[in-house]
Amino acid sequence: MSRPILVLGSNSFSGASFCKHMLAQDQEIIAVSRSAEPVNALLPYKWQNANLLQFHQLDLNHDLARIEQLIDTHKINTVYNFAAQSMVGQSWEYPEHWFMTNTVSTIKFHNTLRRKDFLDRYVHISTPEVYGSCQGLVKEHTNYQPSTPYAVSRAAADMSLQNFYDVYDFPVVLTRAANVYGEGQQLYRIIPRAIMYILLGEKLQLHGGGHSTRSFIHIDDVSSATQAIGEKGKNGEIYHISTERMITIRQLVELICEKMTMPFEQLCEVADDRLGKDSAYLLDSSKVRSDLNWQDKISLDKGIERTIDWVKANFDQLASTPLDYIHKP
Repeated sequence: MSRPILVLGSNSFSGASFCKHMLAQDQEIIAVSRSAEPVNALLPYKWQNANLLQFHQLDLNHDLARIEQLIDTHKINTVYNFAAQSMVGQSWEYPEHWFMTNTVSTIKFHNTLRRKDFLDRYVHISTPEVYGSCQGLVKEHTNYQPSTPYAVSRAAADMSLQNFYDVYDFPVVLTRAANVYGEGQQLYRIIPRAIMYILLGEKLQLHGGGHSTRSFIHIDDVSSATQAIGEKGKNGEIYHISTERMITIRQLVELICEKMTMPFEQLCEVADDRLGKDSAYLLDSSKVRSDLNWQDKISLDKGIERTIDWVKANFDQLASTPLDYIHKP
């Protein structure tokens, strides 16, 4: 019987969705997150039989010794780390909180892991924000030009991991995914937020008029890519996960409005852009496609329809949860 995997940041959207993906394959999971489990509508692994998942509420900043104890007890040989302070705009308000979690505590965790001779794979979920605003296809070897405290804090940990790989032969692979979305995503993200505001009859603020360009990828495709990278990726490598379709935030909201028969002008109003916002980046995902034989399968149109259906089916529960991000130091 295979050993359990450790999923750190299991209550995050990406972490919980990855747990759901792995549970469907009867994988035993030790799940760790600093927050208590949210409502089921925001916790995708609760949508199926989660008997193989063991949840522990532990904070990387304060409970590293207890996390290490779990790793030792279960002889964890594969770790997927989704844990991070992840909000970009809010990182300007208390940058020290972002650096403590994303850099200091994360590197302490890596330093603990490197001493485990039974560790075979550490999968670090990073972010394309480390590249800053880029032109054309962004490849994995692109230089870092982070433009926010969040991005700098993530880049610092990524650079440290490269050192660990070079010096200690640390068994790390890194993933960077384009803008993820789908059923179960927190309501302060643009796609579920737009859907909720349409249903609630509220005005949606579009920062900078929504002219930033992004690619959006459904979380199920990201989870399948993350598993492939964890199981077949090459140590020391970075893998981009992205679709090939680019769309502005305005066009994205217009698409949601069209599917929900809501006039765009009735929903949206223009707001000031956030500090250091990157105007565009399109990740080159050819490496994960060619080396690991991965393909995305869910179109943006189909994924948005699924997300709309999820919001409608869980509207009463979702309407009772906060629509805005609440910072936890």
